[in-house]
Amino acid sequence: MTDMPSAKDLLARPFFFCGIGGSGMLPLAQILMGRGAEVAGSDRSRDQGRTPEKFAALEAQDFTLFPQDGSGVVSKNQVLVASAAVEDTVPEIRRAAELGCLRMSRAELNATLFNTSGAGLAVAGTSGKSTVTGMLGWILEATGRQPTIMNGAVMKNFITPERPLASAVVGSPSLYLSEVDESDGSIALYCPAVGVLLNVSLDHKSMEELRELFGDFLERSEIAAINADDAEALAMLARAGEAITFGITHGDATIGVVPGSILDEPTRQSATVIDRRDGSEYPLSLAVPGRHNLSNALAAIAGAAAAGVPVAEAVAALAGYKGLARRFDIIGIASSGVTVTDDFGHNPEKCAATLRTLKAHPGRVIAFFQPHGYGPLRQMGHELAETFARELGPDDITIFCDPVYFGGTVDRSEGSERIVKLINEVGGQAIHIPERERCGEHIAKIALPGDRVVVMGARDDTLTTFARSILDQLERKKR
Repeated sequence: MTDMPSAKDLLARPFFFCGIGGSGMLPLAQILMGRGAEVAGSDRSRDQGRTPEKFAALEAQDFTLFPQDGSGVVSKNQVLVASAAVEDTVPEIRRAAELGCLRMSRAELNATLFNTSGAGLAVAGTSGKSTVTGMLGWILEATGRQPTIMNGAVMKNFITPERPLASAVVGSPSLYLSEVDESDGSIALYCPAVGVLLNVSLDHKSMEELRELFGDFLERSEIAAINADDAEALAMLARAGEAITFGITHGDATIGVVPGSILDEPTRQSATVIDRRDGSEYPLSLAVPGRHNLSNALAAIAGAAAAGVPVAEAVAALAGYKGLARRFDIIGIASSGVTVTDDFGHNPEKCAATLRTLKAHPGRVIAFFQPHGYGPLRQMGHELAETFARELGPDDITIFCDPVYFGGTVDRSEGSERIVKLINEVGGQAIHIPERERCGEHIAKIALPGDRVVVMGARDDTLTTFARSILDQLERKKR
């Protein structure tokens, strides 16, 4: 980030977001707007008529939206915010280049705001970042710390009628909480006061690259909170300076769980948290299910403790945590007794966590998966196939549609049919239906009372609408 203006100078300039509706772009735009900056943007999804309610909500918050035709980029003083992956042929990119506008990636802008705050709290790891950011953000808010929060998911605790897209909270500039991303290497831009490391597993990069990125992240953190239950994360403990560990099963974790205290229910859970620094114990109640979410809660408690919040206060605050949109988000239960859940699971670890939560309770699982791109499917397709085959039983069904594709240049020669073939070869039960709408029709046709349908995938807000359409079809089928 050479020759970048200071945060103060940046906020004095107008911003234009190319892809303003993206999960990483939208919260940054909200934070800038909340701090008094002039913000406009465009989005291909808006031009294509997808998720119109999102863009209507943005316009209601006084964001100025343009077609993605370059017409919104009008001054060299504007700062163009665009993903590094956005192609140079996009009209906004061409126009900004002609005018000589400063161009920043989402991560560069976020890191500038983060590193110039009084204290930056960063949540890192292959899986669980958004959930832990939401949990930790709620702890900080509920205990009066007034954080600014940058998240990649809508946090239900912060939704209001005026702000239904609550993936950001504009609080004090002296406390900035953000999830940080390893998939594009941008985690290297952040210098945290508190760095939380959740896990290290295969996603967009090789394990060797991930170990280097996360290890460097811990070295830059003034104090770290590290998952002792994750072998790869724990192996990096030596690279951290001051550290707090957390874990469900690791007997020496600083923040842990009293053995035998976990009560797991289909939609909620409880446990007794122990702070091994003094042996104190606290009853934890969570309105979200799954062992992975218990681990996420411990991560948030440990991160809060690293930031100076007493464990007792953090545990008490989590009783009011409402969850995130698209993170094991129960859309509804049809009158036939079929439950439909919307979930962000898209890599092997995220998918495994969701499937294990479902399989912890009775009922057949019908798992629908929309790959979030052809590239990621090539990178981790084999591991995804192993996950669905391993976690689901002989009566469960996995359904893949074709990968999401919104345009651009990408090799589309290898798709979902290869993954379905791999699942079936190792004993699973999977089918490939190319069109998503036909997948929904098939699910509604085969679903039986007591089944649990889960819609999984990332980078496509219309998946929630798709999940609701399945619920509607189930109700029509009942009638």
